[in-house]
Amino acid sequence: MFTVDQIKAAHAKVKSGADFPKYIREIRQMGVTGFETWVKDSHTEYFGKNGYQTKSQPMYDNLDIADKTNPEGFSEYLKLHQQGQTDYPTFCLHCAETGIEKWIVNLDKMTCVYYDKQGNEILTETIPQ
Repeated sequence: MFTVDQIKAAHAKVKSGADFPKYIREIRQMGVTGFETWVKDSHTEYFGKNGYQTKSQPMYDNLDIADKTNPEGFSEYLKLHQQGQTDYPTFCLHCAETGIEKWIVNLDKMTCVYYDKQGNEILTETIPQ
């Protein structure tokens, strides 16, 4: 199965949201079936076949996630990130500012769903293949 180090090596190639689809293809080939990333510290839980799981360590000190969600503001920040105008740490700050607590990627469905602190789906995206 895959390791966090293998995933980190693939993620190191990601400079902006524009690189995300290539990263997804690479980790999918490793056997990753999905993952859940927590904005507060960017730790991620990775899932594989047959119940396999592993998780990464936090990447930074805890961010405060806004209690009030701003879906429109988040959508604008996400567009900027996907166009390559922000790096990952900046994107995480923007998520926290706009009330995004986590995102869950399902590589079977090729979706990325963003959630607020109450567990509400704020945005669902289809990942380009």
